[in-house]
Amino acid sequence: MKTKNIIFYLIGLLAFCSCEDMFEPADENNRQEEAMYEESKYADGLLMYGYGRLPYLTTTQTDIATDDAVTNQKNSAYLNMATGTWAADNDPMSQWNKCKDGIQYVNLFLSKVEKVKWAPSAKSKQQMFIDRLKGEAFGLRALFYYYLLMAHGGYADDGILYGVPLLTVAEDGSSDFNQPRATFAECVQQCYADCDSAIALLPAEYANIKTDSEIPAKYKELGAYLTNYNLVFGDKAKGLLSGKVAEAIKAQVALLAASPAFRDQSGVSSEEAARLCANVLKRNGGMEGFDPTGNKDWFMSAYKTMIETTENPEILWREDRRKNASQETENFPPTVYGNGRVNPSQNLVDAFPMRSGLPITDARSGYNPQDPYTGRDPRLAENILYNGMVLRKNEIITGRYPNSNNESFDNINDNSYSTRTGYYLKKLLRDDVNPLTSSLIEQQHIYPRIRYTEIYLAYAEAANDAWGPKVDGAGVGFSAYDVIKAIRQRAGLATDEIGMPLPEGDTYLEECAADKTKMTNLIRNERRIELCFENKRFWDLRRWQMPINESVKGMQIDRNETTGELTYTIINVEDRNFDSSYQWYGPIPKSEVLKWSNLKQNKGWN
Repeated sequence: MKTKNIIFYLIGLLAFCSCEDMFEPADENNRQEEAMYEESKYADGLLMYGYGRLPYLTTTQTDIATDDAVTNQKNSAYLNMATGTWAADNDPMSQWNKCKDGIQYVNLFLSKVEKVKWAPSAKSKQQMFIDRLKGEAFGLRALFYYYLLMAHGGYADDGILYGVPLLTVAEDGSSDFNQPRATFAECVQQCYADCDSAIALLPAEYANIKTDSEIPAKYKELGAYLTNYNLVFGDKAKGLLSGKVAEAIKAQVALLAASPAFRDQSGVSSEEAARLCANVLKRNGGMEGFDPTGNKDWFMSAYKTMIETTENPEILWREDRRKNASQETENFPPTVYGNGRVNPSQNLVDAFPMRSGLPITDARSGYNPQDPYTGRDPRLAENILYNGMVLRKNEIITGRYPNSNNESFDNINDNSYSTRTGYYLKKLLRDDVNPLTSSLIEQQHIYPRIRYTEIYLAYAEAANDAWGPKVDGAGVGFSAYDVIKAIRQRAGLATDEIGMPLPEGDTYLEECAADKTKMTNLIRNERRIELCFENKRFWDLRRWQMPINESVKGMQIDRNETTGELTYTIINVEDRNFDSSYQWYGPIPKSEVLKWSNLKQNKGWN
């Protein structure tokens, strides 16, 4: 086009524009709302922003602020928090901003979703997209509120158990931001309602169907057929929030609400929590669906077998796989080129029983404090690297003497990358990764958002509290006792060194089954072991109202250079500065309380 023609074209175009458009043009890079209704990808981006605010951690972090671990990273916010700096204006555990952002995106999406042209040429496909996307949004909102309740629910000075402000409509410039906190019970009911909405709209699992007869009637009546149903609800949607995930979130909310820290005013009983957990497990086939290798293979074989498939019998919902070496770089011992950041505690090591199933504190256990790793629960060696173990053909010596290569880098407190407790992390790490930069070998990693073992343990906890160890009050065909028995059998407890069952069986389990309080303690200990380093312990200690200021212990090992005999000495590693009188409940961010007069702070926090 010639220059003259371009000028005439622009003049003609301007003639159709208002003076306002000429002199106050719209920002070129700001998409207008109308574009959202015409372009489904633009609208879908709002929901993806919600997914981008998911609160799950993909590395071990918060355990270093509990009695399960410490870190050698001196500037760690979690270390500083655990040793006395936790405050309303310095809260590494805060979920406030991220989850509230997620809720805003979800609320905005819900206000637009039915106006968007997802598939305008097919009425059935249009409705299926609306239903799926709305279901995902409701489930995400419930999840965000669940994490807000864990981090910020608590008692104010007026004696009322509060949650957070309930926002179910997107905020804009005309909104009243000075909203009071809803009660904890009201927040729980909102989570329930959102989960129920998600469950009603979503399939339990995303999977391709094979015949038109499998299409739900409500879509068949709109003219849906196999291909477009599979496009919306089939394999391509795997990984998105499903009906089964929404059921699990509802069960998690119920367990939190029925826990000692919240049950007095939450409106949720242990019976209710047990039944909601049972709903998830029934869909998994009850005890028949319990994964016999779920204590270890979910994070090792899953990495290797889930490259082509998304299925794993232990994982209910997971992150997308990622190829990297970051976890190994952070947590391998120094001799295998790691930074040794997460150091398991002696406190946690002592929680692992003997292979017989008896606690090491039991006089019948045969535990020898000068031979502390012999005859122990096999899960100890599966989760924690202790003195003398081998990793990538390297002998890991955490004691105060060199290894067979005359190296002492892994020794306790040898350098800034060495363990402070005498232990290194093993769980979640792949031994086929090489973090050395000059010969880097990365591998696929998968981190679960929800594991079935967590839900089985949640059911056991609630069912035992509701009905006792051996009563199947939910009518699902198994009790709290049955779950814990399966977990301990899977771990290899009550067997000899070659894996044969002991003639006397699991005597400690049977003793606990006769005493509800003992079973409570056993369930909590099994949860601690099974879910260690998965960022659960911080929240569990608080909802159980258990001691949070226990000093963290370690193991110092010395060798007699003449005889070669080793001496084991438990040492104090780190004192914890938590205050149970109010720190069982986290704070509302101080900046928010200062801004909004209607926002009550949890008692004890300034």
